[in-house]
This record gives sequence, C-alpha cells and structure tokens, in this order.
Amino acid sequence: MGVAVLTSMLLSALHAWLSITVMADQIISGTVINILALGATAYFNQLLISTADVTGAPVLKGFGLPQAIADIPVAGPLLSALIGQGPIQTSLIFAVIFLQFMLFRSRWGLRTRAVGEHPKAADTVGIDVIRTRYRNVILGGAFAGLAGAYLTLESVGSFQDGMSAGVGFIALAAMIFGRWTPVGALAAALIFGGAQTLGLAVQISAPPGEIGAWIASWPAQIFGMFPYVLTIIILAGVVGRAIPPAADGVPYDKESAG
Repeated sequence: MGVAVLTSMLLSALHAWLSITVMADQIISGTVINILALGATAYFNQLLISTADVTGAPVLKGFGLPQAIADIPVAGPLLSALIGQGPIQTSLIFAVIFLQFMLFRSRWGLRTRAVGEHPKAADTVGIDVIRTRYRNVILGGAFAGLAGAYLTLESVGSFQDGMSAGVGFIALAAMIFGRWTPVGALAAALIFGGAQTLGLAVQISAPPGEIGAWIASWPAQIFGMFPYVLTIIILAGVVGRAIPPAADGVPYDKESAG
C-alpha cells in the first residue's frame, strides 16, 4: 500500500511540474502520464509478476461488528456495510468527512480555495501559490494511489493490465457532479457505483417474467455500459450548471501577475 501511494505521489509530482512550473496544459499532461502509466504497469507486470508465476494474494479483509450490533434493525446492516468493507475503502469514507471539514473550516482549506479561485489575490496576502498547488496535487496523488491499492489489494487480490478500465474518468465526472466538494463527489460516486452494481445484479438475478427473460438475454457488454452512459447523461445536464474554481487549470505566472 505504501509503494502504491509513493508511486502515485511521484507521478503527481511530475504532473505538478509539467502543469505548474512548465505551464503545460494539464489535460495534455494528465493524458500523457496516463498513457505512460498504462505502458509502465503492463511492462512491470510482465517483467516481475507474469514471469514469476505469481497468481495473486489474499484480499484485505474488512472489520467485523459484534453480532449484537449487526442484528440491530436498519442500523445494523448499514453499519455492517460501512465497517465490513476492507480497511482502504472504510478509511476513505472517514477521509471524505475529514477533508470536507478541512476544506471549508480550516486555514489550509481557505488558502486552497483562494489559490483555486483567485491566485493573484492569494499571492498579494502572502500565500505561496506555487507551493500550495504543488502540495495539493501531490496530496491528490496519494489518494489516487490508495484507489489503485484498493483495486489490487481489496477488490481483486491481483493485478491485471488496464484493470482500472477508465474508472478514473468516472471519478473526474463524480468530482464535477459533486460540485468540487468531497462529500458531493462521494455522493456522485455512489450513484455511479450503483449503476455498475445494478448491471451486475440484473445479470446474476434477472427480474421474473417475460421482461426479466428479455433483459437477461442482453449481452453482458450492455450492462457494462451503464455507468459510462450515466456519466454522459449526468455531465450533459450538470456541466453547464456546476461552476468550477475560477483559476482551475489556469497556470499562474508570478512574474506577470502584477
């Protein structure tokens, strides 16, 4: 898990250098790094894992609740669903609450939002815009590393080439749909995750009757499209209404700021 976080932070530092110091377009920088990561992980997978005949590892187990608490109506199943997941997934739920508080109730959050909305004004009151952006991009990379660790250590228990399957772009859509807030992004991610789970549930246990039989006859790829189609629909209806930070993706040149 530590290696996953460290590797992602290094890639985030590269992204920060390209988009903040070099002032390259952050979309191009992110795309290049994404392609680099796909190729590098496939290479190291072939070099270190496939040739070593490594089939996988046990997944990280969740925390169990005492039976007396798990049997409580309504609250018991909800708590079991929350705590019963693996440690990475469970900890990130609490991390969302912590980050929501920090972003809107702390000096770090105020400075972060100031740098995103009006970096020139933030610079004039003594906030180091460049350092703040570097720090937050690398911090975001740490959470991306945890997401990758979740896929291999909790969800599957092994690594496969391209296993993220474009979910990172859905995460970007969740951030936009959640209006650039941690709690909003979590709510949007639950919607996208529900769409994906719905497709799996219908394939495993289709509704009874003729309609259920007709749905069950659909190709599996149709159900796999659900979260991505939902992403397009939501973004088409929300992007125009969700207002991003004014300086989002805009390089800051301290020399020409005056």
